[in-house]
Formats: sequence, structure tokens, C-alpha cells
Amino acid sequence: MKKVLVFLMVLLVATTMFAQGSKEPAAAKASGKPTIRLLTDATGIDGKSFNAAAWKGIVAFYGDTVEKATNRGKLYDVVTAQTQDMYIPNLRQAADEGYDLIMVTGFTWADALSEVAPQYPDQQFVIVDVDWVGQPNVQEFIYSEEEGSYLVGLVAALQAKADGIANPKFGFIGGVPGSTITKFEMGYVQGILSVFPNASIVDYYANDWGKPELAKAQAKNWYDSGVYCIFSAAGGTGNGTIAQAKEYRMQGKNIWAIGVDSDQFADGLYTDTKSAVLTSMLKRVENSSLKVLKEAEAKNFKGGVVQMGMVDDGVGYSQANPELAASVVKLVEAAKADVIAGKIKLYKTYKEALAHGAAPKGLAALDD
Repeated sequence: MKKVLVFLMVLLVATTMFAQGSKEPAAAKASGKPTIRLLTDATGIDGKSFNAAAWKGIVAFYGDTVEKATNRGKLYDVVTAQTQDMYIPNLRQAADEGYDLIMVTGFTWADALSEVAPQYPDQQFVIVDVDWVGQPNVQEFIYSEEEGSYLVGLVAALQAKADGIANPKFGFIGGVPGSTITKFEMGYVQGILSVFPNASIVDYYANDWGKPELAKAQAKNWYDSGVYCIFSAAGGTGNGTIAQAKEYRMQGKNIWAIGVDSDQFADGLYTDTKSAVLTSMLKRVENSSLKVLKEAEAKNFKGGVVQMGMVDDGVGYSQANPELAASVVKLVEAAKADVIAGKIKLYKTYKEALAHGAAPKGLAALDD
């Protein structure tokens, strides 16, 4: 009987240790740092999406770089779900393995996280681009995309003015219409109209995040009709805009593309130094990663919605393109300061923008 009891006790201890997993691995104890696992959709961390930006912030917190993620598997890790039916199992596995923080990116994770978070009330979760999970152990980051997009709209319009174009046309390509992408479009439109109040602006929604051929065909049509610059907030679909812009810049045509989320200057390179991407609207998800990791380290993590805007360095624009006029940058920086100071009012929804004369009628943007 004693042997049986001893066996059961050993089994219980082993099971408990297995359940705790990597709650406090040796590396974590030695460093005093929290542990984190990033869970992504099928796009992973290799593209220039907010997955990549989240990962960049994570490795930076531990003093690493993306190229040399030396503490991967010790203090932090990433798991990519190839299909959405893996979201819940991946969340549960990370929680069972005992990571201090579990971070997910994008609204497609919201339903899975809403189901799993209440099952692990002591687990700290983070989600990007969502504000409706509403669990006390979930920190939700949303961004003032209209602010960063206002800056790239200004860049496009001011560059056209510097080029001496009297009546420039502008385009916007979205992925799947909805409130988040509407913020991108409304900010962009307001930036343009602040320079050219009667500017011609066209938009198109591909209803897909992964069909660059649709954006490429639309961009070609617009560039051929005299559109000067196109801003795409469409995930992988937007790569088609950049591809078409590269072709036309190589032919000597004065047209531009604008990147999104991360700096896409390199994606637009058509010579060693020249890029078809004039600027990019930056959503600095890496700063969200850094923020929540610092809070976890200080033991003051709190659930709830966190808004990241210009004042938090949550959004911005890229100045990487050397062909971006210095006079343009100077004016955009002044406008950026005015937005932060509250001197410039920006509208997030199409309904608000229309009501205040800050957007033209007939756009395809949706506020739902």
C-alpha cells in the first residue's frame, strides 16, 4: 500500500511540473524578465505586417534583434497558426506552458481569445487591433490610424505641390471594408484636402487581404488615368500597388505608392537607391509590445483598452525615401505637432467626416 501511495505522489508531482511547463525557466529566473509567446495568423512574422512589428518589439525588450533572436525559446517565442481552427488550441497550449504573457495580433483572434481568457483568469493576455474582448486579464491595443494616415496624405499632397502638379488625383485601396480601414482612409483624405480642398479622390476595396493582382490592376488603371499617388491599407493585397508603381517609376512616370503598417521603402526599390514608395503610414505595434512587457516586468499589468496615437509614438510616417522633399518633411512635422497639441481635429468615421465636410461623397468606406 505504501509503495502505491509513493507512486501516486511521484506521479502527482510529475504531472504538476508538466502542467506548469516553462512558467519559470532558468533563463527567466536569472534575468528577472517576464516570458512571452506571440501567436500569429498564417502570415507569420516574416512579412512587413504588424505581426513583424510585434515581434520586433518583443526581441528588442530582451536586448536582441530580429536577426539574432538569441533568447528565443528561453524567454520568448512565436507560434504561427496556419488555420483559424488552431487559434484556441494554440492559446490553451501557451497558457498551459506557463508564459507570463500571451500576445495575439489582429481581430481574427478576438473570438478565440474571448473563449479562452475566462478559462485562465490568472493568465495575462494581449491583443492588437481589438477593443471588444472585455476580459479583466486582457490588454487590448487599438491605434489612431487616422493620425498616421493624415500625415501620409499630407506627404502625398505636399509632394504633388512641390512637383508643380496643379490638380493632382489621389487613390486609396482598402482590403476588407470596415471601421479600422475607414480610419486609414479618412485620415489620408483629410491630409490631402488640407492642401488641395477640391482634390479628386477615388477609392477601391478588394474585399480580400491576399490578392495583390487586384490592387495591381486597379493601380494600373488609376495611374493611366492620371492618379498621382495611391495609399493601400490592404494587407498583402496592397503589394500589388507597389509592384505597379515600381514598373511605372522605372519607365520614368511621376507616380507614387504609399506603404502601410511597417516602412515599405525597401519593397518599392527599383534601383539600388530609388523606391516607388514615397512614404509609409507606420503603426508601431513594436511599442505596444515594449509597453506591455515593461508593465509585466514591473508587476503592474492591467486589462483594458489602450489607445496608441502620435503622442504615444504609436503611429507615424516614414522619411526613408531621399526623394521626399525636405520642405515637405518640415511642413508635415509642423502638422504632426499640431495634431498632438489638439489644434487639428481629425475624424475617424466616414459619417463624421462627411458631416464636417472633411471627406467627399461617394466613397466606399464603411463605418461598421
